[in-house]
Amino acid sequence: MREISNGGPEDSLAADEGFWEGLRGARIFMTGGTGFFGCRLLESFLHANQKLELKAETLVLTRDEAAFRGRCPQLAGAQAVSFHRGDVRSFDFPQGQYSHIIHAATEASDKLNQDQPDLMLETIVQGTRHTLEFTKSCGAQKFLFISSGAIYGKQPDAMTHIPEDHVAVFDPAAPTSAYTQGKRQAELLCVAEADRGKMETTIARGFAFVGPGLSLDTHFAIGNFIRDSLQGRPIEVRGDGTPYRSYLYTSDLATWLWTILLRGRSGRAYNVGSENRVSIRELAETVARVLKPDLPVRVLGVPCPGRPAEQYVPSTRRAREELGLRQTVGLEEAIRRTAAWAAQAHQSQSCSWPATR
Repeated sequence: MREISNGGPEDSLAADEGFWEGLRGARIFMTGGTGFFGCRLLESFLHANQKLELKAETLVLTRDEAAFRGRCPQLAGAQAVSFHRGDVRSFDFPQGQYSHIIHAATEASDKLNQDQPDLMLETIVQGTRHTLEFTKSCGAQKFLFISSGAIYGKQPDAMTHIPEDHVAVFDPAAPTSAYTQGKRQAELLCVAEADRGKMETTIARGFAFVGPGLSLDTHFAIGNFIRDSLQGRPIEVRGDGTPYRSYLYTSDLATWLWTILLRGRSGRAYNVGSENRVSIRELAETVARVLKPDLPVRVLGVPCPGRPAEQYVPSTRRAREELGLRQTVGLEEAIRRTAAWAAQAHQSQSCSWPATR
C-alpha cells in the first residue's frame, strides 16, 4: 500500500481512495478510543473522513468524557466523533446499527497486573465478551480486537522474530500472567465468533511503539529516554541494556490497524510492530545521538555472562505478505517526531501533532 508521507496523521491516509471506501458512510463504535491506540485511530480516521468526504462517524466508549476533552480537544470536538459513557464490561448498548467495531480498551498497567490480577483478567475477558455481544446486537459485520504480543510469553532465546503460529509458553499460575491470559482468552472469544460466521473478526497483536501520545513517565523505555534528553539530563538505563525491542511509529500503527480491520482475514491474528531489532542500550544511545549528541548514557546494570538477551520482537511476514503492509518511518525519524510532539505538548498541554517538523 502506498502512503502520503508528510509527518502528521495524514501519514496514515492510504493514497488510493479505494482503501477507505469500506468506511464510506460507516458507523464505527470504538472502545479504548481515548487511549494511546484509540487516539491514533481517531486522528487518522478524522483526516481521511474529511479529505475523502466519507461521511462516516465514530461513537467512542469512555468513562470520563470531560477528561478526554481536556486532553485532546481537537479530537473530542470533531463533528464526526461522539461519546457513550460506560464501563467496557457492562456498558448499555447504544441504539441503532453500526458497521464496524474496534475493541481497543484494556488496562495495560503493570501495577494493576501485579496488584489486582483478578481485575485485570476480568476487564479484558468480560470487556471483550460484552463488546462482542454488542457487535451481534447492532448488526456490525467487522470487528477488530487489539491484542498484544504479550500472548506469546517469553520469546525463545534462539528466535529473533516471533511469528503468529508460535506456541506460547508461560506459567499460568503466576499472578502476573493475568494480562497474558486475559488477552489469550479474549482472542479465543473472537475466533469463536468468526467460526460461527455471524461476523468477521480480526486480531492485531501489538508490540512496541513510539510517537505522539506515548507516555514519557511510565514503564516504556523509549519514552523515558526521550524525556531525559528533553530535560537535558543523562539517559539512564536501569537494567543491563541487553534486551531487544523494536519500535513502530504511530502513523504506521494506525495504517496497519485500519488495514487489518478492513482487509484482514476473519479469524486471523496479525503481529503489528517493527522487525528492526535494537538493544535497550543501543536505543538509549540512538536517542542521545538524534536529540542531544553530548548527552551521556548510563547503564546501571551489569550483563550476566552467558545469559541470553531477552527479546520482544515480532515477525510481520503475515502482515507484509497478506496485506502488503510495511514500516515507512525509521527509528531515528520516529524519535525526532516524538520529541517534537512532546516539546510542543508540554507547552500547550495538548495531544495534537506538532505544528512544525
